[in-house]
Amino acid sequence: MPQTFKGERTLMRIFIGESDHHHGKPLYQALVELFRSRGYAGVTVLRGIAGFGSSSKVHTESILRLSMDLPIVVELVEADETLQQLLPELDGMIAGGLITMERVQVVMYRPARPPAL
Repeated sequence: MPQTFKGERTLMRIFIGESDHHHGKPLYQALVELFRSRGYAGVTVLRGIAGFGSSSKVHTESILRLSMDLPIVVELVEADETLQQLLPELDGMIAGGLITMERVQVVMYRPARPPAL
């Protein structure tokens, strides 16, 4: 992505569970692959240590209550129009979860510099 990826953009957060799947693979992995295939600037997947959703069932990595369905948050920043067009496709992929979008100001975006040899 060129250095022109600055200014007002939209941050999309997708809240799902670790056990959610899409066509036989973890949903977060399917989302990462989708966003990469579209040439988006980047995506980050965060694994939570505890949380609960609409069911109010607590998911935690505590040894006493080890959950196999920890919270997952998938984040990406793109132009608002791009993300709006993506919503119908996400609707078909995500059985249960939450999607939020907020305006953000991108102040820097550039590839990492390769290490000096």
